[in-house]
Amino acid sequence: MAHTRTPVVSGWFTEDGPGGGFRLLGTRCSACTAVFFPREDAYCRNPRCSGGGELAEVPLSPRGRVWSYTDGRYRPPAPYVSDPDAPWEPYTLVAVELEAEGMVVLGQAAPGVGVGDLAVGMEVEVVGGVLNEDAGTTWTTWRFKPVGGVA
Repeated sequence: MAHTRTPVVSGWFTEDGPGGGFRLLGTRCSACTAVFFPREDAYCRNPRCSGGGELAEVPLSPRGRVWSYTDGRYRPPAPYVSDPDAPWEPYTLVAVELEAEGMVVLGQAAPGVGVGDLAVGMEVEVVGGVLNEDAGTTWTTWRFKPVGGVA
């Protein structure tokens, strides 16, 4: 059976960004130029904004630098799916300061990347990943991996 690829959160990323690559999607306020992720579609969240601007979708930087990282040694809550009968495998969380925007975005590391493979300041890129598969659906998300492979 063929699986349908479906983003776990619609509108937060695209697998067909500029240049054909995976990109996180944010929004930019036309009045103050503040950029938001997760995206904001109702109003500008910048308390210093004069208001009256429109929010437009923008692809975010495909690269950034590791700001912090840790390993998760607990079963995460929804929307992450975890079979309580399956052996538990720790995962790596990475906080990345995006290159152009300077904002910090949290995500899991790509499969095979552990805390021993990361360092603060290391360059990483956002890539697509699979969160879960169920009856006919592959739920997609974003991950971070070191540029040029594992350190």
